[in-house]
Amino acid sequence: MLKRFVFEREDRPGQAWLVRFAAGRDEAERWYRGEGLADPPSAAECSEAISRHMPELLPHYDRVCALVGNDDMACRILSHYRPPQESQGCTQAIWLGNGGPALVRNYDYPLDVVSGRFEITSWSGRKVIAKAQRPWGGCIDGMNEDGLVASLTFGGAGSHGLGFSIILILRYLLETCRDVSQAITALSRIPVATSQNVTLLDRSGAFATLFLGPDREPAFSPGRTCANHQEIATAQDSPAIRNSIERERAAFLALNDPAATLSNLTARFLEPPLYSRRAASPTVYTAVYRPAELRVDYLWPGTTWTQRMDRFESGDYTHDYGELRH
Repeated sequence: MLKRFVFEREDRPGQAWLVRFAAGRDEAERWYRGEGLADPPSAAECSEAISRHMPELLPHYDRVCALVGNDDMACRILSHYRPPQESQGCTQAIWLGNGGPALVRNYDYPLDVVSGRFEITSWSGRKVIAKAQRPWGGCIDGMNEDGLVASLTFGGAGSHGLGFSIILILRYLLETCRDVSQAITALSRIPVATSQNVTLLDRSGAFATLFLGPDREPAFSPGRTCANHQEIATAQDSPAIRNSIERERAAFLALNDPAATLSNLTARFLEPPLYSRRAASPTVYTAVYRPAELRVDYLWPGTTWTQRMDRFESGDYTHDYGELRH
């Protein structure tokens, strides 16, 4: 299967963003409505929730709502407030040795759903490099010009509540926080709609992984690896949890190998069991964030795109995933 990725600079959402949103609006509405969910909150309730929990984003939210015009449902979708449950099969690790600090991560997701967009933005004067995802502002992982890195994985639980999508919360962290300490404070107060794990790293080498959910208090993981479960998980759990345990174990062993380097840790992320070839959720890309250098490498087997905060290169790349297994 072929998938095209683009790397673009877009300081703030404008007409080009509006064209993209209009093209994907129907799919975005299907995503937002979900299956079996009650009617979403009103546009006024969504706006009020952003104002209460992430007020710095409100001017940007109002701007995109003005761009879409008289479309009440679009304003609800754009709020990311009360999104549906989703799951991903991601793995990540924090490297603190030579060449670090660095965050290495795989993002696994259906290829026909995930966005192909990587971007650098400057909404409020702070540059952010991010892997963008629907429908406005969403970040799967990213880094800001202060050297704060934030990256998500699904938390494994089926809980759902009245909070925000984690991808908008990550955008908020990168727009407003300078370091891990500030990001922890923000994550501890913003309601999240679904079970999620967020790994943070900054240029000083400070790091943290938080376990989040709508039905629990935020908790810290003591380790430097993370997959798709929280706290204690056992092999008696679901196949997805067993797979998550296997991937985290593989990342732990790679990270703690006495001969480990950042280069061979990254190489391990391009091999099974960390690298997925499953058609339902293949590894879409691997990212290596180096906040002290304000650099990120996006990798596919045989290909690397390096982007820097002060030298972001626009372009596109089409990757051939070959025959994925079912």
